Amino acid sequence: MTNWANLASLSRIALIPVIVFCYKAELAYAEFFAALLFIVGSITDWLDGYLARKLDQGSPFGAFLDPVADKLFVTSILVLLLAEYPILLVPAMLIIIREITISALREWMATRGLRDVVAVAWVGKLKTTLQMIALTVLLAARPDVWPLFFHLGLFLIWLAAGLGLWSMVSYLKAARGELLAKN
Repeated sequence: MTNWANLASLSRIALIPVIVFCYKAELAYAEFFAALLFIVGSITDWLDGYLARKLDQGSPFGAFLDPVADKLFVTSILVLLLAEYPILLVPAMLIIIREITISALREWMATRGLRDVVAVAWVGKLKTTLQMIALTVLLAARPDVWPLFFHLGLFLIWLAAGLGLWSMVSYLKAARGELLAKN
């Protein structure tokens, strides 16, 4: 079902190759433009939910598409940056492991009619915000040109990874009863 909310999610996926191409282009300010495009994609993460609520365009397809678009968007940019900066290996792994774990947990809880038990909490929203800021800074600030900003990006990505682990533990605790139940 195509509606404005779903188009916002789809645009986030469509931006991935454009950001990668822009970042890898050997043009002046390529990293800056890639970071700007990442900001646009990050805004669509908020926009799809807003449009779904405001225009009453929520749908099962949208509920599926939004988190998939989020994971593809963030993971692709993490891998892009990891190829350039191996120092990102640990926080990137922590973020990706957390995303896969929480996605699987939410899917499993949904099959049990308990998806709301692992609904997005404030710490998850804070993690996402810091993660988007960190990735924007890391896309824009090459360490040889903007070392202070690059290190700020590193700090923020580690902070986002830590918050991600905290939120993962919180979600697992919330689902503990179902996880330990005999089936």
